[in-house]
Amino acid sequence: MAKPSIPQGTRDFSADVIRKRNFILGHIRSIFELYGFQPLETPAMENLETLMGKYGEEGDKLIFKVLNNGLNDPKNIDKAKAGFEKLMEGKNTTELTERALKYDLTIPFARFVAMNHGQLTFPYKRYQIQPVWRADRPQKGRYREFTQCDADVVGSTALLNEVELCNIYHTAFVNMGLADYELKINSRKILAALAELCGGADKMMDITIAIDKLDKIGIDKVKEELVQRGLTTPQINTIETYLHITGNNDEKLAAIAKLMSGNSTAAKGIEELKQVAAEAANTNLSIDFTLARGLNYYTGIIFEVKAPSSVKMGSIGGGGRYDDLTGLFGVPNIPGVGISFGVDRIYDVLEELNLFPESLQSSTKVLFLNMGQAESKTVFKCMQQLRTAGIACEMYHEPAKMDKQLKYADKKNIPFAVIIGTQELEQKNAIIKNLATREQFTVAQHELNNRIW
Repeated sequence: MAKPSIPQGTRDFSADVIRKRNFILGHIRSIFELYGFQPLETPAMENLETLMGKYGEEGDKLIFKVLNNGLNDPKNIDKAKAGFEKLMEGKNTTELTERALKYDLTIPFARFVAMNHGQLTFPYKRYQIQPVWRADRPQKGRYREFTQCDADVVGSTALLNEVELCNIYHTAFVNMGLADYELKINSRKILAALAELCGGADKMMDITIAIDKLDKIGIDKVKEELVQRGLTTPQINTIETYLHITGNNDEKLAAIAKLMSGNSTAAKGIEELKQVAAEAANTNLSIDFTLARGLNYYTGIIFEVKAPSSVKMGSIGGGGRYDDLTGLFGVPNIPGVGISFGVDRIYDVLEELNLFPESLQSSTKVLFLNMGQAESKTVFKCMQQLRTAGIACEMYHEPAKMDKQLKYADKKNIPFAVIIGTQELEQKNAIIKNLATREQFTVAQHELNNRIW
């Protein structure tokens, strides 16, 4: 008999874990709604052509492809063999797969907007909370199946949107107890200007992919990768100077303006960074020119959120502006900007810092002890009375020793027990026992919902 298991990089969620996740999701969802965003859900699978070529060479390798049905049918053997041969050559093939699990929520959202732009009211503000899948190597804070929470605005170029997204991040993390998070921003216009200084726009992806690995591999390895990607020593020296810019936000902006003096693309990026940094000054925002976010579709301001320095964790959020993402689907000129929360990593951070409220550990507030058949009939009526008042309760499933029933309540972190025995049945009373303080008192049965908080 096979030993029960689940795929590597996936997890089961028990009740305690789900309550903690709902604590996170509830905070984020309420803030999205507060800022006027509407909910949206898209399918778990997308057509492969929808996803491929949208995430850069590194991202495309991590897309989970879904094999076509019927490949083991004798009629399809030759087609399957041809497909596998193409696959071994590194080519995608419709003989084997035409669909894939979604890698993120942004590209499916762009596809949705492209399909429905005639019916949407612009600017269209949507939020989406759904699982995504990546064929990544599982490690701490990195899973193959995980939940993303996105908020996007399409149909507007106003930097007000970037400022509001900064404030959404700030409010959410402060409310969850992570007031010392760090919000980093940069501009892809600055990175485009850097590419222009280093030989031309065609160097953009080579540079951003290498820079995006800076935190993981260090400056020396980044320089080695740039050499492998064909950049010259003077070009690499320019990039190194760029990466070593430090100081407060004003000092960084002054340094980048000096380095890229006369470049019109850089000038526009600097102006945008200056405006967002000023208008979102109440958040934990810092300009970071090492931030690259190696995805093809970003065109303006980009975001990344870091956990408090006391926790060893990578990014817990990120996003940016993508002014022509729907153009990938034949509907050009719909600008957009969005952010994402890394729910699974946020969970790990809150767990490590012990920031989840203890009250999350139980949904049941009251356990009615089972004292016998006659008593149970009255107990059921009392439970319905409490449930109507919005108080979660349950009755122990069978008559048993009181100690056993109270241990059950203790294991489930139920704060109150109600006892209706023979005497209480006759007097139409009930005993309420506070299981934390061990205090107890008697009340009339019809007053139960007024005496339990």
